[in-house]
Amino acid sequence: MLPMISRSAYLNRLVFEKKNAGGSMNNLNIELNNLPGGADIFEFIVKFCYGWKIDLTASNAALLYCAANFLEMVDDLESGNLISRTETFLSFVIFSSWKDTFLVLKTCETISSYARELHIQRRCSEAIAWKICTDPTAISVGNDESQCFNYSVENHTDYSYEKKVAENWWFEDVSTLRIDHFIEVLGIIKQKGLKPKVLGSCIAYWTRKWLSRISFGVCIPNHKSMNHQVRRVIVESLIRVIPVEVNSVSCNFLLHLLKLGSMMKIDISLLSNLEQRIALTLEDCIPLDLLVKNFGESETLYDVGIVARIVDAYVSLSVRNAASKMFVVGRLVDGFLGLIARDRSLPSHDFRRLAESLPQNARYSDDNLYRAIDRYLKAHPNLTEEEREGVCRGMEYHKLSQEAREHAMKNDRLPMNMTTQFILLQQVNMVKMMVNDGSMYRRTKAQTIISKQTECFKVQNQMKIMKQEVDNLKIELNKLQVCRVEIKKLARRL
Repeated sequence: MLPMISRSAYLNRLVFEKKNAGGSMNNLNIELNNLPGGADIFEFIVKFCYGWKIDLTASNAALLYCAANFLEMVDDLESGNLISRTETFLSFVIFSSWKDTFLVLKTCETISSYARELHIQRRCSEAIAWKICTDPTAISVGNDESQCFNYSVENHTDYSYEKKVAENWWFEDVSTLRIDHFIEVLGIIKQKGLKPKVLGSCIAYWTRKWLSRISFGVCIPNHKSMNHQVRRVIVESLIRVIPVEVNSVSCNFLLHLLKLGSMMKIDISLLSNLEQRIALTLEDCIPLDLLVKNFGESETLYDVGIVARIVDAYVSLSVRNAASKMFVVGRLVDGFLGLIARDRSLPSHDFRRLAESLPQNARYSDDNLYRAIDRYLKAHPNLTEEEREGVCRGMEYHKLSQEAREHAMKNDRLPMNMTTQFILLQQVNMVKMMVNDGSMYRRTKAQTIISKQTECFKVQNQMKIMKQEVDNLKIELNKLQVCRVEIKKLARRL
């Protein structure tokens, strides 16, 4: 007992409390509840108290430090006690070794409350952030990008490749951290001036690694289950930590987060803010950015409903924003429809909903929409006439180019009434062009008559000349006939 209580104020106090309570010193039992590290770490402490040599490593230093503080193994009892020894070792490891710092932080996951109270987690996070930010490519210095880059990679001369390697060299190690540790590291490096785009790329990298380790089936875990609650907290934390700067993360990543948030039933205000943020980026997106794969065993390959939600949000915001570029989003939606049109499992009502989600003034031309509709009808030959009419309802005849109109009138995949309507409208337009005042037809009518009269006069003159030549030929033929008769007479005489 003496070696233990001589180094631990906590054990010393428990022993004397038991003794004062009338307990026998020969048969004294003490229970240590909630000792950080459990029995394995207590075995190290016993060996230390008995003067045996123990090996401090990055795997046990944090646990021993927390257990030593729990047992109050201070230097006032004996110089070089366990608290001071583990403190010195931790300071050395955290300051000097990148890999060991992550290992120490990893061991803190099982003793989070103690590690947080004793600032081990904070010190590790600050050390990681400091080492990341000593890389000049990760620090934003004004607007001069050239000042932020002086890292070179041997045997590589391509600037963009070198910069990419320099900026994300730490992503893989940071992606191994638990979400609370990851968020704390990001918060510190953000304060130190990490460029928002690099920070956003790191968040996307961590999220991708996390998604690869979990599975989403059709049956989402019960909302009261621990697994669901943990995932929900993770998604909410990721949304909150995303930099507010424009283009710090891609639209596609935000869409995936929105989908995860919807599946996890996260806070409604967070979802609403995320929807508005994505809607504001639509004008700078390309159709590929909108492709969000469905998880589990969903029927469709891509999630069309979530894109329709964002388009609806954009339309709502554009009502209050006179500078919105609705036609740009219209072209984006038509391009996205063209990408998903060949998905044979895509229902017609989903296609139609997205096609009609924009107001009529969102498109200068419906040619791209017509191409998407034609692809969809080609990939879905078994649609009913009513379904085909619904798919084509958002397309307008007068917004099609002449080439598209001609193709549509010959397209047997379109519903019959639409093809007939296009043919009739084409004929009506032709008639209007001919009879309208100032039309090309009326302007050229008089010119056509004059031209034909001139041609008639020319023909008449040519006919007169030809008739005169015929008459001359007849006179010559008569002369030849007389000569022929005279020759015959002379032949008879001979």
